[in-house]
Amino acid sequence: MATRFASIDWAKSANIYEVNIRQYTREGTFAAFQQHLPRLRGMGVEILWLMPITPISVKKRLGTLGSYYACSSYTTINPEYGNLDDFKGLVNKAHELGFKLIIDWVANHTGYDHHWATEHPDWYVKNEKGEFYDRNGWNDVIDLNYYNAEMRLALIDAMRFWVRDCGIDGFRCDMAHLVPLDFWVEARAQCEKLKPLFWLAECDVEAYHEVFDVSYAWEWMHVSEKLFKGTASLQHFKDVLHKYGAYPAGASKLYFTTNHDENSWNGTEYEKYDSGAKTLAVFCVTWPGTPLLYSGQELPNLRRLSFFEKDFIDWQENLALHQFYKTLFSLKKQNKALHYNDNLAELPTGFDDKVLAYLRVTGTSKVLVLLNLSGAERLKFSIKHQNLAGTYTNQFSGLTYSLKGEEQFELQAWEYIVLATE
Repeated sequence: MATRFASIDWAKSANIYEVNIRQYTREGTFAAFQQHLPRLRGMGVEILWLMPITPISVKKRLGTLGSYYACSSYTTINPEYGNLDDFKGLVNKAHELGFKLIIDWVANHTGYDHHWATEHPDWYVKNEKGEFYDRNGWNDVIDLNYYNAEMRLALIDAMRFWVRDCGIDGFRCDMAHLVPLDFWVEARAQCEKLKPLFWLAECDVEAYHEVFDVSYAWEWMHVSEKLFKGTASLQHFKDVLHKYGAYPAGASKLYFTTNHDENSWNGTEYEKYDSGAKTLAVFCVTWPGTPLLYSGQELPNLRRLSFFEKDFIDWQENLALHQFYKTLFSLKKQNKALHYNDNLAELPTGFDDKVLAYLRVTGTSKVLVLLNLSGAERLKFSIKHQNLAGTYTNQFSGLTYSLKGEEQFELQAWEYIVLATE
């Protein structure tokens, strides 16, 4: 079913940058992160997603600092990060610089010592012994009871607080598919009485696009990892993309090579993709959808960040991939061919088990992307398409080429070529 809500215009060609406040700086505060805003804006970041900013439960806490996703209140600030005024200051500064800012919203569960657990124990599910528990086996959280109408209203009221009092621009909804879809319908309807918002779902379920603008491409990410390990083919990779391509009009998928979960638990993008990490990053920005960048990828960050402990990113003076991402984000922002999801032509190369080639065209705006998703060297091939002809600039070398309706190319191992018309 297509979304019953209108997607917000500013999100349609945007990128998202995930901010881990705890690990972003040595201080781990809103104020310290705020110093990075001009740099991120210069890189072309548009939407800032802040991981949970709420206080963390102490009871059954994992590690020293606990999980960001085990909150003890929905309407107060984690004191490690600062106070409410500090957060409002960050939102205001972000808006001043042209960012939109969304917050992580954990609706499925709370920590054990959330104040609702004592004030409203009936707002939670119980096991056969009458104890709070979590159905997914997470030991530090307890599940909310969505059969309770009062709890639903209180949760929506808490969401409205952040929009009304702090001016946030939307929500990234944690494990959205674990929460009934009808709750999200009501939450979006009530929150958007305040202002239009952007809604990102951490789920890979098509039905949730009835509410959400963007959903995670989890299945694609898992297949991409298998592709690089040699346990899936490029055809499997394409099959998932074709499935996503059949989603309702306006539905967008979130593409990424890492995020907070992947980095901490499954390995850095370089552990997973090795020499192909940048090639996949090019894909994430140029394929129809919404690209996500995680804190430190522009360094690049080559290590896993601890999830429950303080483990701050060691920022350097020279960020090796700042210009790489700036180039990609600038292209996505400026070239209209990357603004629409229904203008893609896949191009056969004769190496269809190794090369992904595609052309996106909107009017006179064109983007040609050639990706060698293999370690094979010197792949020579020709491509042709009725809309291929034009004058293109290589986005990474700056060289200009005049292409005809059929052209020859050669790709080295993991090489990427991105050509775009002016």
